[in-house]
Amino acid sequence: MASNQHRKQPSASGSAMPAVSTAKPTALPPSDPLQQYAGNVNDRKVPTVPPPATSKPTEAEFFAVDDRGDRKPNPVFLKDHFFKEGRLKEEQALYIINLATRILAKENNMVEVKSPVTVCGDIHGQYYDLMKLFEVGGPMNENVYLFLGDYVDRGDFGIECLLYLYSLKIWTPNRIVLLRGNHECRHLTEYFTFKKECLHKYSEKIYEACIQSFCALPVAAIVDNRFFCVHGGISPNLVTLQDLQNLNRFQEPGSQGLLCDLLWADPVTNYGHETEPSHHAPLAPGTSFIPNATRGCSYFYTYNAVCQFLERNSLLSVIRGHEAQDAGYTMHRKTPKKNFPSVITIFSAPNYLDVYKNRGAVLKYANKNITIRQYNSNPHPYWLPNFMDAFTWSLPFVGAKIADMLLGVLSVCTEDELDTESDEEAKEDQAAEQIRLRREQIKHKIRAVGRMQRVFTLLREEAESASELTLANPASAALPNQLAVNGTKISKGIHSFEEARKSDIANERLPEFEPRSAIFPAPSMRLSGREVDVGSMDTLIRRTLQEEKEGEDDEDMLVEKVAERLAMGRTLGAGSRPSTLKRHGTT
Repeated sequence: MASNQHRKQPSASGSAMPAVSTAKPTALPPSDPLQQYAGNVNDRKVPTVPPPATSKPTEAEFFAVDDRGDRKPNPVFLKDHFFKEGRLKEEQALYIINLATRILAKENNMVEVKSPVTVCGDIHGQYYDLMKLFEVGGPMNENVYLFLGDYVDRGDFGIECLLYLYSLKIWTPNRIVLLRGNHECRHLTEYFTFKKECLHKYSEKIYEACIQSFCALPVAAIVDNRFFCVHGGISPNLVTLQDLQNLNRFQEPGSQGLLCDLLWADPVTNYGHETEPSHHAPLAPGTSFIPNATRGCSYFYTYNAVCQFLERNSLLSVIRGHEAQDAGYTMHRKTPKKNFPSVITIFSAPNYLDVYKNRGAVLKYANKNITIRQYNSNPHPYWLPNFMDAFTWSLPFVGAKIADMLLGVLSVCTEDELDTESDEEAKEDQAAEQIRLRREQIKHKIRAVGRMQRVFTLLREEAESASELTLANPASAALPNQLAVNGTKISKGIHSFEEARKSDIANERLPEFEPRSAIFPAPSMRLSGREVDVGSMDTLIRRTLQEEKEGEDDEDMLVEKVAERLAMGRTLGAGSRPSTLKRHGTT
């Protein structure tokens, strides 16, 4: 757009006269460098991103009164508050969890649900996608919401998902049904991210209350006496639905048994075509269950097993979650008699882990009709792995620079000068053995600096590429100096749902681990067969400093030359400068 000084205005005689420029001269930069930032210190660098909520709700905001005059946590307020990344006071969070636990504990192991109903799959801490789910699923006063479990872990907003769903359960207990998933237990939440999230955002007390609430969650639901809904699937120990009533669900799930199978079982990979060749090899006709090697516990169930289960209990289909689906859902092979999908898998976490590129879906059942509604992921705030702060994340960058500076100070001479022998060594008055020992000590120190520089360079690169997904090859991860967080360089190479699933297959197993303190590894993305302490930064540094060289590259040779040169312990003549500075033209 042209500025005013370029426009011509007519004179009194009608001829065009050049206009006098009225533009102000360009102001010179202030002498004080800080002055140019005055007035901008409170401005957000990305003004389109709203700041997180910093205040915790008052009692008037937290509570609302229902139609009967009872004070309950206000889900309308909490929805918006959590959307702004707000947090609750500890006593408010405990109030929601403990009250929801008492309500859930009164429900049967298998909840009976009447249509219309919206069945929802795994959420995995994706709170912003949970908001999208409720938009797609429709108003709660028009249908019942049935969730199949896995509300926490992997995503960064598990506690928000849990508190919001619990507040809905408290407000309308008959309009929302929450089942237990395999991640609703102590073992997995300690191994994955939920415990770290609770400790970072709240406290150990909140985490323990959540674990107690998980044990109160029902494990199955039946819709209109036609659909059996569960997180994982059926079990050899589940003959009739009556078997569920005899189950003690108020405990930590084991690695076998009915409770384990309900949470962990999967349909076999070639479900409905088990007699055809596959990586399982053809199964004998009539096979019902085989060990689930992918999960490390429970079973794969076959088409034959499901058809028999449905026939015995006069059911139409099994609806379950537990497995990520590219389209958000999968309709498995239909039953021979009723010609209806024997198993329906629903997954409601779109773009799972920000890598899978899948869609989310919910299943709506009303008037004897099934409708699948799909949706894409919503943008969400970013968290560094394991909820670390920016200062901790930046330490490798600082360490790498300090190590570079130390090497720079020690490497002020050229490589040619490093190759020459010093004539001043003979002038030393020290004993030969003392000289040798001093050289070795200095050489070891210089080697340590060089190795520290390599360690911090590795940590810096890992911090730069920090994400959730790791390598699919456990052998590669067991190499020295390999951390568990390898994000950007892997996610850039993932172009499809199937590639993401294969990269993440190790995280589908029941973990065997000992809790450890680590800065950078994201246990939400572990690798099987990894040593317990491989990911610890302290262990990594110690191992790197102690390991012997296995071949020397150019950088190693340079460090060795610097160490050898500085270890000579030369005596400088009076009034002279170090010869290594003379290349700068000094005297």
